[in-house]
Amino acid sequence: MGIESIENVAVIGAGTMGSQIAMVCSLAGYPVTLQDVSAESLEKAKQFLGVQMEKRVKKGRFTAEVAEAAFSRIAYTSSLDELKEADLVIEAIVEKLDVKRELFKKLDEITPPHAILATNSSTIVSSKIADVTGRPDKVCNIHFFNPALVMELVEVVKGPHTSEETAQTSMDFVKKINKLPVLLNKEISGFIANRILGKLMDEAVYLLENGYASHEEIDLVCTKALNHPIGPFALMDLTGIDVNYFVRMQRYEESGNERDKPAKIVQEKVEKGELGRKTGKGFYTYDNQKAAVK
Repeated sequence: MGIESIENVAVIGAGTMGSQIAMVCSLAGYPVTLQDVSAESLEKAKQFLGVQMEKRVKKGRFTAEVAEAAFSRIAYTSSLDELKEADLVIEAIVEKLDVKRELFKKLDEITPPHAILATNSSTIVSSKIADVTGRPDKVCNIHFFNPALVMELVEVVKGPHTSEETAQTSMDFVKKINKLPVLLNKEISGFIANRILGKLMDEAVYLLENGYASHEEIDLVCTKALNHPIGPFALMDLTGIDVNYFVRMQRYEESGNERDKPAKIVQEKVEKGELGRKTGKGFYTYDNQKAAVK
């Protein structure tokens, strides 16, 4: 299967990542079906993308006509049966292995035999999912970074089951949607960027929990001394503190190592429902998408 075989794209999960991935593909000219079990999530995705695209039109990134055409190529559905013509499926749902395995089993039954089934997960490698399908050679990781509308890099990961053809087609597709792909020839949880970032996050949380500095000060050091565009706590708020929690729980379940468990402060935030920007409060409090010191 070559890049020319990909005509219809499906994205599963209408959260922050899934909705942006759908728009990225649509902007490149692909008809996209965005699926989510929640009608409310689909409606929120429409509104979110409307705001994001309006900002970009105002900034002159592209014209209103380009934005309208991109929206016209996205279909919204709560039914997986609508994916019968998908040539490429990108899954962007919750970071829970059992939920992903159940989904991929259904996708294998619904989508055409030639379709590539990819997960956007950077934590759950595709070899943990591929065996529930009858096409493990067509299963891989295609990992976008948040915000997907802005971030240029995409990690494509070739599992031991993934064919060379699938890996190459995925790489070519990423280029076709105007992103920069990097190919990992072997699986490793977290891939490249998040493994490096994870070490930074762990140290930042350690320094906060042990009273060395506030989260604001730690973020300030990272932005002003290390020249990072955003500090680790602001970044956790942006991506979702629950995402950090689920990633760490998945790692702990795999290793059994207590050190891999989510940090206490992260667990407390999740229990309180303070998940970051999407709930209006995380490490920072948000008003009109602007951080306010707690």
